[in-house]
Amino acid sequence: MPAARTVTPDGDVILLVSGESAAARAAAHAQDDDLTAVIEITDVAPVSVHHRIRGRAWLAGWLTPVRGDDRAACAALLAERHPVGELLGLSEYRWRLLRLEVGEISVDDLWGAEHVDVEDLAAAEPDPMAAHEAELLQHLHSAHGDRIGELCGLLGSREAGGVTAVPLALDRLGLRVRFTGGPAGSFDARFDFPEPVADICGLRRAMHTLLTAAGR
Repeated sequence: MPAARTVTPDGDVILLVSGESAAARAAAHAQDDDLTAVIEITDVAPVSVHHRIRGRAWLAGWLTPVRGDDRAACAALLAERHPVGELLGLSEYRWRLLRLEVGEISVDDLWGAEHVDVEDLAAAEPDPMAAHEAELLQHLHSAHGDRIGELCGLLGSREAGGVTAVPLALDRLGLRVRFTGGPAGSFDARFDFPEPVADICGLRRAMHTLLTAAGR
């Protein structure tokens, strides 16, 4: 497992791995397309719910060490996005930077299965809610579970008493909730915000609007 990873503006994935890892040893003498590799990423819901895996992604490509002047630039990019500065300051023999030149991407998640263009990965920006999602979902579940349950009232024919609601996913565009215990069985529902949110203040306003509509 890498200690950290990030994506360059060109769409390459930079990995910080132990110098003793199998990946580091295998990539030590790799050139260009010598060594193929696949990264599998599993997204697990941070709240207690059945079927907690929200999705998986696979990035396939060619693995090489980050060498020369590129190492300083990649280390700076990684340190900017992850608290790994002290690791990067250690001997490069203890920690190695590897580059995965991505050739193919596939995703299977709550929205379905599809292939993703490498150019889209390079152009993508992190969702502003990503860094706070786990904490926010856990808070909504523990402190506002009854209000989340009221969202079932926005679903029309699916509305039913005795339904348990668990907030499953959150991003700048909306909230996904898993409902269980009603006549319809277990199902997920997506509640879009009136507009994309850029920060926590915007999220509070969006959630207030959503919950107010559910309570009418």
